Amino acid sequence: MILSISGVVLLGVIAFLFFRKDGLKASHGLVCALFGFYLSSTAIAPSIKAGGASLASLLGGIKF
Repeated sequence: MILSISGVVLLGVIAFLFFRKDGLKASHGLVCALFGFYLSSTAIAPSIKAGGASLASLLGGIKF
């Protein structure tokens, strides 16, 4: 599936506005889920996955 970056940016802005203005509701969660699926099909997806894995290993290494 091909989606332009402008569509991903638009959904990201909508998700951000939902968080800031109204709090996250069920309908807003659906928009955020769609944003995630569309973002995963872009070229930046491997970088996001690597960053998430790096953050998880960083947090996993913290000793209390």
